[in-house]
Amino acid sequence: MMNKKIAAVVIGRNEGQRLVTCLESLLNQVDYIVYVDSGSSDNSVYEAESRQVDCLSLDLSIPFTAARARNEGVAYLIDKYPALKYIQFIDGDCELQPDWVNTAYDFLEKEPHYAVACGRRRERFPENSIYNQLCDIEWNTPVGDALACGGDALIRVGAFNQVEGYRDGLIAGEEPEMCFRLRAKAWKIRRLDAEMTLHDAAMTRFSQWWKRAKRAGHAYAESYFLHGRSAEKFRAKSVMSVVFWAVVLPVLLIALSIIDCGLIVMGLIYPAQVFRLSIKNKAFLNSKLSFYYAVSNVLGKFPQALGMMQFLFNKIKGQSGVLIEYK
Repeated sequence: MMNKKIAAVVIGRNEGQRLVTCLESLLNQVDYIVYVDSGSSDNSVYEAESRQVDCLSLDLSIPFTAARARNEGVAYLIDKYPALKYIQFIDGDCELQPDWVNTAYDFLEKEPHYAVACGRRRERFPENSIYNQLCDIEWNTPVGDALACGGDALIRVGAFNQVEGYRDGLIAGEEPEMCFRLRAKAWKIRRLDAEMTLHDAAMTRFSQWWKRAKRAGHAYAESYFLHGRSAEKFRAKSVMSVVFWAVVLPVLLIALSIIDCGLIVMGLIYPAQVFRLSIKNKAFLNSKLSFYYAVSNVLGKFPQALGMMQFLFNKIKGQSGVLIEYK
């Protein structure tokens, strides 16, 4: 793979052994690596430098976002290696699969209209918690042309530069938002039928799941604010779904129960929705996981609504969003 003008941008903070695993999985797959650190208090920078990996430490006086970290990594690489053709983005808690870069590179070389190639991200320890398992299900996106990629992907430098990369200020959802702008420039995104990365969510508590869902809601609202008036009505469906299930319906049920307490039975619409989704999910999941995934989809609307409200309140007050971290 070497000498094909491919680099990697790794971002992270206090990832410990996960970062070591990540970096070592890249060493024989790409030509150059930069690790962008966001204020680690462990030995992350030392571990990277000891493997001859270039390191950047973000100025933490400026609000940190993954988008900003990736952009700074790209700027560093392009300045130092101007002939770069592709960049593999990967989070520091992920391990790149051995054949991934070759597979993605070959695809992008043959398909000049595609800006992004992504593959199957899997959870390393899905058996450790139901929350890890839910992440693994989430990562299993359909193979073929896609609307967006996740944090791990091989991206064409020319396309990345054309849309000026990620939007620095987004605290979440930066990948779909950039992909929206790429598609507006007639670029395509492809989800390949190939193993790409192992990810370690390390989610073992309900509070972590709640914060992660809240962050997703914030991303929906901010992306809708940016592009919701486009012909695609970007993120409109996600926003409307959260508003209906977590705001409109609860208010309606409370109002009806005040009029007639017997009408509270209409609250059974929530378990009915869980049942409906469970049946639908059985096409690709076993009964237990299909139930948990359905519960997650329905219950998750409430923290997502809180994330959307947080974005709205910040917008009204003229404040920037604060990173919502679940680890």
